[in-house]
Amino acid sequence: MTTTETAEKKTGRKETPELKLAKLCEEIAYDRKAENIVRLDLKEYSAVSDYFVLCTATSEPHIRAIAERIQRDVLEQLKLKPLHVDGSPESHWMIVDFGTVMVHVMDEDTRALYQLESLWGDAPKTDAIKRIEARIRRKAASEKKKAKNA
Repeated sequence: MTTTETAEKKTGRKETPELKLAKLCEEIAYDRKAENIVRLDLKEYSAVSDYFVLCTATSEPHIRAIAERIQRDVLEQLKLKPLHVDGSPESHWMIVDFGTVMVHVMDEDTRALYQLESLWGDAPKTDAIKRIEARIRRKAASEKKKAKNA
C-alpha cells in the first residue's frame, strides 16, 4: 500500500478520480489474467501522467485482449475514452493513455528490456495483485460471516 493510500484510509478522504481510474485499470487487467501488475505513483516525478499501470501479458493476443478490455470497461464504467492508444500486439507493447493514467501492456521480454520500474525507481510502487487479492479475501470473509449470521 502506498503512503497516499494509507493516508486516505486514516483520514477517510475519498480517492481521487485518477487513483480510481488507475485501480479500475488494474482490476480489469487482473480479470484478463495479466501478470505482475504494478502501479507507479508519478505525481511528484512526471508532468506526463499521475499514474503508470504496468502489466505483463503472455502472448500477442493476450496483449490485445487486455488493452481492448481496459478501453471497453473504462468507457462503460467511467464514461472515459483514452486520449490515445499506441503500439500493437506485434510490437509486444501497447499503451492505453487516459492522460492522468497510462496503462502499459507488455510481454515479459519487452518489460525486462525497458525496465520502466527502474526508470521511475523513486516513484512509490503498489503491487496491484496483492491489493486486489486482499480485497477479494476481505469480501469473501465478510460474505461468509453474513451467511453464518443469517
